Amino acid sequence: MEVQIFGIKKDPDTRKALRFFAERRVRVHFVDLMERPASPGELKRFGQKFGVAALIDRSGKRFTELGLQTAHYGDERWLERLVEDPLLLRIPLGRWQHRLTIGLDEAAWRSWMTAATVSGP
Repeated sequence: MEVQIFGIKKDPDTRKALRFFAERRVRVHFVDLMERPASPGELKRFGQKFGVAALIDRSGKRFTELGLQTAHYGDERWLERLVEDPLLLRIPLGRWQHRLTIGLDEAAWRSWMTAATVSGP
């Protein structure tokens, strides 16, 4: 089993996600969004499942700094903004096979591990 985590090294929730999998000896492919932004296609996949609005960290410092509270962008424009400025994302973003999570979601991650155990290596 190998999961992919998109996040930022300094973000406490990203560190919690990485620790969650490390404690369970699950291999993690970590993508630091400050070094390599997520591709538009990758973010679109999360947006299709949860809605683009779910990807936006509306309570985050960066969102407030940019004064985006009154912004009324379409989904495509939001995706562009999220690629350009990963600090606007709700992170961590997690992926295992075709399963996705946004933010800390230990219950979903545990279900992934159960499913991986049942289906075998």
